[in-house]
Amino acid sequence: MKPTELTIQQIERAIRKIAAKFPDNEDSAVITDIHLRASQDSGELLAFDDDEQEINRCVVDQWIENKEEEFYGHITQTLRNELKKNSALIDTMGILKPFSFVLEDDEKEPIAELYLADDDTVIIGGDIMEGLDNDLDNFLEELLEKE
Repeated sequence: MKPTELTIQQIERAIRKIAAKFPDNEDSAVITDIHLRASQDSGELLAFDDDEQEINRCVVDQWIENKEEEFYGHITQTLRNELKKNSALIDTMGILKPFSFVLEDDEKEPIAELYLADDDTVIIGGDIMEGLDNDLDNFLEELLEKE
């Protein structure tokens, strides 16, 4: 599912509204995650804080009654792209770091970590430790060869 221009605009507007709830000031909010929930039936994109308090709600027209099996896979990439494009705004949010945006399904089960911000480090999507086993194996192999 390729996102339409309207879909991109609706997601960007939602990101701006979330950021507006956390202005950059001396009293940073203590939140570790912003939970995004997307509904295939209603097309809603909801944002919650750690205490299940709703931060924002919008409807993404393209998602209404979407029956694709790979729905969450498609929207994960779209959301990551939009969060990345808006990283300058997100990084100035008045939230103590580290914090992240996490995509969840209707049952509040985590699907993907979309964006992780920790001071000067920002990780957008993917597994933070991806490829670590291979790196460690290669390192150990090089050490053993030197002996």
